[in-house]
Amino acid sequence: MSKYQTFIGLEVHIHLLTKSKVFCACKSAFGDAPNTNVCPICMGLPGVLPALNIEAMRMGCLTARALNCTIPETTWFERKQYFYPDMTKNYQISQFASPLGQNGWMEIESKGVVKKVRIHECHLEEDAGKMIHTGNVSLLDYNRAGVALLEIVTEPDMASGEEAELFIQQLRRTVRYLGVCDGNMEEGSLRADANISINLPGKGLGRKVEIKNLNSSRFVRLGLNYEAKRQAEVLDAGKQVIQETRLWNENRDQTEIMRTKENAHDYRYFPEPDLPPFKPDAEFLASVDAMLVELPLERQRRFMRDYALPEDAAAALCEEKALADYFELVVDSGQWTVDSIRSSR
Repeated sequence: MSKYQTFIGLEVHIHLLTKSKVFCACKSAFGDAPNTNVCPICMGLPGVLPALNIEAMRMGCLTARALNCTIPETTWFERKQYFYPDMTKNYQISQFASPLGQNGWMEIESKGVVKKVRIHECHLEEDAGKMIHTGNVSLLDYNRAGVALLEIVTEPDMASGEEAELFIQQLRRTVRYLGVCDGNMEEGSLRADANISINLPGKGLGRKVEIKNLNSSRFVRLGLNYEAKRQAEVLDAGKQVIQETRLWNENRDQTEIMRTKENAHDYRYFPEPDLPPFKPDAEFLASVDAMLVELPLERQRRFMRDYALPEDAAAALCEEKALADYFELVVDSGQWTVDSIRSSR
């Protein structure tokens, strides 16, 4: 057992299932021919004006509601300045000072043990393009640039790669139940950055390292457990952990240095002058609440309580909403009674 306490927070990015991008009318779709779903707005050409996709805001607020977040009376967008080849205008329209969801939480559960993970915020932004590296050539596909992206940021409440993996899996089930994201991590529609620090018990947070662009819950677990071990070896050697961004190398099963870590002031946030503040009215909030459904963990607990199902069976049935719906349809039709379910155990 490690003598150090581990602190893990996640930044999970989900592609919202809107038909068009977040600030323009271009189609939001995976797998189309490169650079076919682009326009002057998402390419950042001079003189263009973005316009907010209200369905992206609605889906973002729906997710925030499901994560027990508070939706502020006014939310707005900022420009996040940085130079990356996959952002042609050299800034990203994002949210910083007043994100659409604030101070929430989500529970994770395994073998009857429940843990509440606090959600710091949910904020809506545009995605960047995609870089494809082949040999000594880098190719750019801007189809993804401008796609509606919701970033969900947790507090550093998780203590192991296993807990972080559980969180990713639970969040994936949740957004699929809500119908706001397909959760296909292999396609990049749900991906995570993980922040981890270690310190002696009672000493608070250590020096944070970020592991970037983890595209499977398994890699989240492996990368974080490797990084916790690496940082412990650094401290045991009497050295300091360097605050930096690292990548997970799945071929070598290790993290590797990517760059030194930026701070918020490095991005030079300032209010987006072309988008007015958004003030959700009663009608908008009512439309969000009308889209809420029974969430997978709540449904799993109800199945265990009402149908006397063991945890593993209830979890398997509630993994996909369609399967859980079908199970209850069969029970409600009388083809399979609650008594028969209980007696079959």
